[in-house]
Amino acid sequence: MNNRIKKLFPDKEEVLKSSETGLGTFGGVFTPSILTILGVIMYLRFGWVVGNVGLIGTLLIVTISTAITFLTALSIASIATDQRVRTGGAYYMISRSLGIESGGAIGIPLYLAQALSIALYTIGFSESVVGVFPELNITTVGLVTTVGVAGLALVSAKAAIRAQYFIMFGIVLSLLSLFFGSPVEQSNIELWGASPENSAGFWVVFAVFFPAVTGIMAGVNMSGDLKDPKRSIPKGTFYAIGVGYLIYMTLPIILANRADAMTLIEDPLIMRKISYWGDAILIGVWGATLSSAVGSILGAPRVLQALARDKVLPRWLSWLGKGEGAEDTPRLGTIVTLVIALTAVYFGNLNLIAPILTMFFLTTYGMLNITAGIERLLKSPSFRPEFKVHWAFSILGALGCISVMFLINAVATSVAFIFVILIYIWLERRELQSAWGDVRRGIWMAITRMGLFHLGVNEEAKTWRPNPLVLSGAPTKRWHLIDFGLALTHNRGLMTVATVLTSKNFTTTQITKMEGNIREFLSKRSVQALVRVTTANDAFEGSEQLVRSYGLGALVPNTIILGDSENEELRERYCKMISDFYDMNRNVIVVHDDKDNGFGDKEIIDVWWGGLKGNGGLMMMVAYLLASSRSWWNAKIRLKMVVDSENAAEDAKQNLVELIEKARTGAIPEIIVSNGRSFKSIIHESSQDADLVLMGMAKPDDHFASHYTEVQEWLHDMPTTLMILAAEEISFGDVLMQNE
Repeated sequence: MNNRIKKLFPDKEEVLKSSETGLGTFGGVFTPSILTILGVIMYLRFGWVVGNVGLIGTLLIVTISTAITFLTALSIASIATDQRVRTGGAYYMISRSLGIESGGAIGIPLYLAQALSIALYTIGFSESVVGVFPELNITTVGLVTTVGVAGLALVSAKAAIRAQYFIMFGIVLSLLSLFFGSPVEQSNIELWGASPENSAGFWVVFAVFFPAVTGIMAGVNMSGDLKDPKRSIPKGTFYAIGVGYLIYMTLPIILANRADAMTLIEDPLIMRKISYWGDAILIGVWGATLSSAVGSILGAPRVLQALARDKVLPRWLSWLGKGEGAEDTPRLGTIVTLVIALTAVYFGNLNLIAPILTMFFLTTYGMLNITAGIERLLKSPSFRPEFKVHWAFSILGALGCISVMFLINAVATSVAFIFVILIYIWLERRELQSAWGDVRRGIWMAITRMGLFHLGVNEEAKTWRPNPLVLSGAPTKRWHLIDFGLALTHNRGLMTVATVLTSKNFTTTQITKMEGNIREFLSKRSVQALVRVTTANDAFEGSEQLVRSYGLGALVPNTIILGDSENEELRERYCKMISDFYDMNRNVIVVHDDKDNGFGDKEIIDVWWGGLKGNGGLMMMVAYLLASSRSWWNAKIRLKMVVDSENAAEDAKQNLVELIEKARTGAIPEIIVSNGRSFKSIIHESSQDADLVLMGMAKPDDHFASHYTEVQEWLHDMPTTLMILAAEEISFGDVLMQNE
């Protein structure tokens, strides 16, 4: 622990030495952070806070608010000491952990919030100046001030931060003046503030105060300009929070001793009256607003620069990623930010969007906590921070941020969340490619691991769904197999598209590239599927080996989809493969494709019924799943059954009607009397207008090849037909009737 503290908090000589070659701790992080924390609320609203909730209430609010900020600082320190934090601050941290889409969804609103915050601060400065010099114009003062702080940032980040030392001197002067002041009236310390009818509630006051402690990111946003961000960010942030907490805990004691609660509530400039030199408070107000504006004009362009360099912004804005000089100053980004700020200052009233800007900042803090919490919870080997924080503290910080957001303004919170979600969806659809890994794979791995260990070994009827393995060969040549598998799974089951290459001359690199090409081919057609390419001397042997070994734990393909083989020379070997699949308890669906019409209009599905047992239940499930898919939506299912005589027809139809009612598949029963006709002639005559025909296969035995040959004769000039063989140790009748 001592070594860790020494690394984060070096002695005075080390700090001075680091400042010679780059932005040091106090120049790079501490100064802008503490100045942004010690904002206008300290001068214009703190008396109102103390008056409403009293000394104890104020100390509680300060402590709770600082605790949330401190938890966020712990998360920031954890991330900053694990990775090199480059230009972009919070955006950089989030994008490198949660992915470029999550980083961009936070980074874009964060940039806009910082850019518009400049206008908020300069307008606040202008109003206070005009209050002293009424002959001046607020808009003019605001525009000139905005240009001035931007000009300072354009000259040099170092120059801008060094200018903040003078601002800090003014704030310190105002605090000293307040400390050595005197009471304005004889009063007693009111521990809980004014009476309820004359004061606001605790959480209302909390919502007003909380933004005063959210300035810790001002220094973090300078990450790209720091000599050693890994040490400077944690150190400067913790110093800022500590100094801010000390000041905020001291001020209520001073105020409560020098005026009663109602005076504190009613007089917004009470601090001028109780100070030794009242005008020093004005200097403090001006210093607080100007320092906040400088912090934002320094941070916002750097976030914009990082967004452009990562190609989060549209390509035509890529020029915003350029930096100039040894400091890589984003001058073009600063000019764009200046234009946005000037526009906002010109129109003047930002009260409508100010709450949403606060929500954007808090969303950023919440995401930083989530990032650190997830990284620590997953215990990824790559996450090795020097500053270790238990994941529970980070998650607690995230919950605190979300709670505060709704306490401050529920409507603004909802608007901010919607805005972030829309940006995320936009970035997701752009399919951005990043050159770094992120934590999302680790999240899915953890969820997958948990799911695998919770999956039962035996399939249950209530939760059964097909997880097909499609032996497609080249996907472009047998797209109909993948199309069928997609309709069967509804993009919910686990479908695998597999190819067996009959050669061992392919290298691992070539196989990996083929899998990538197939994955891209499927993705462009909105097909969610796993991809597997393997090699073998023989296609049948390779398919059997693949089916036997493929899967993880209890999660294995339960249904094999393959194309029909009409090659008589390969009939025996083909049928043996089907028999082997059956012995492995894998359902088999053989697709006999109508090469001219494919799946036709996808309107009529014929199921040739031989009873619920055996293949019947699976056939009905396949028909139902197809008819409820997007591509076969509301297709008509005709359940056909052949009987020998008219006498048997009535009973058979009654049985089918009852079965359909229990199964709730919406099928239409049709009873066909054979009258001595062969099944081949019946099926040809009855299903000629169908788009898809489903029929069962016999259980494989020594004569299975002969049976398959007979079926092949039936299928000449037929629509596309599925030959279905149920093999799983599960009653598909129970799957159909599980609620009966």
